[in-house]
Amino acid sequence: MATEQALAAIAHDEAPPSPVRMETVGLHAYFGKTHALKGASLQLLDHQVTAIIGPSGCGKSTLLRCLNRMHETVVGARTEGQVLLDGHDIYGNGSSPVSVRRVVGMVFQRPTPFPTMSIADNVAAGLRVAGRRPESPAHKAEIVEKALRSAALWDEVKDRLKSSPLALSGGQQQRLCIARTLATEPEVMLLDEPTASLDPASSQKVEELVYELRRQITVVMVTHNMQQAARASDRTAFMLNGELVEVGPTRRMFTAPEDSRTEAYITGRFG
Repeated sequence: MATEQALAAIAHDEAPPSPVRMETVGLHAYFGKTHALKGASLQLLDHQVTAIIGPSGCGKSTLLRCLNRMHETVVGARTEGQVLLDGHDIYGNGSSPVSVRRVVGMVFQRPTPFPTMSIADNVAAGLRVAGRRPESPAHKAEIVEKALRSAALWDEVKDRLKSSPLALSGGQQQRLCIARTLATEPEVMLLDEPTASLDPASSQKVEELVYELRRQITVVMVTHNMQQAARASDRTAFMLNGELVEVGPTRRMFTAPEDSRTEAYITGRFG
């Protein structure tokens, strides 16, 4: 598990170059006549954490939801432009939202465990959605343990896997939701303000988990907390009024941003 010092260090050490895993090209998003996202072009690098920051209503969550076609679940919503996963347009002909979400998982702002299921069954629930049936009870148990270990939750719940998830703390419930997503073995994980409803201690554990997850998959995290972005991300993107203003290595973004609007936001002059 990463220490707080290790988390802080990432803000000062730029990660080595990585291949592009996912990319938006001239991406626009609309809610009816409202133009919520305006021509965003963003590269998401493999095995790195990209944080998306900006004031409320700037389009952060809209951009995130476009990355796994959740945006189109809203009546009247539509997109223009491309979202490429390993070079293939996820909005192209022959690509279904279900198939996209099997490889681009998402964890929402508030923990959403299924209250009528046990902890173990919560983790396994993602397998049914992804169309992956365990070969046997032993195989299911193996998948559940692996996902819980990857979510840094196994040691805390291994003796109560049949218990209700509602007995867990908020931070544990959020890590359970992350484990549920990890069980499907996604290639990209989207986190929409994953610590917004958590206390500081629980937030730190989730941040530490995000730091570790980059070893396995590509992570994209929307956050209002700039300190969190500085601690837990390799790259940071700043958005304002639906536009992607600037993106770059987190260290540079927080010490020498190229755009005056980025500097104004980071230094607290607005937002």
